[in-house]
Amino acid sequence: MALFDFGKKKVQAENIPACACNAGAPVSIYKAEAPCCCGGEASPDCCKSITSMKVLGSGCKSCHAQYENAKKAVSDMGLGIEVEYVTDMEKIVSYGVMSMPALVVNEKVATYGKVLKSADIIKLMGKLGY
Repeated sequence: MALFDFGKKKVQAENIPACACNAGAPVSIYKAEAPCCCGGEASPDCCKSITSMKVLGSGCKSCHAQYENAKKAVSDMGLGIEVEYVTDMEKIVSYGVMSMPALVVNEKVATYGKVLKSADIIKLMGKLGY
């Protein structure tokens, strides 16, 4: 009975990884391989590392303090990444953030609405699994 797709074999996407390092949800049932989500080579720890960090803010004193604390946390963790400071409101709204400052790690919002000290940022990264 083709009307309701009864009797047709459904293709299951559970076995197809989202990236070459097998992290995340499936990208497509038609793609057998996908590039690594980190932009690097596939490795077991590839998606567990911090590849980018951004501070979203309007340019106020609190936002600048969050930016400085994030830079200090990155240097204390020994990461070789640059912390980006984003003030463009269109970009900030695209993350779904309405209260600032916000901290974005690997393109995911980690925290917003409060200024974290560098030690608190390091603790947060530990809780998030980085």
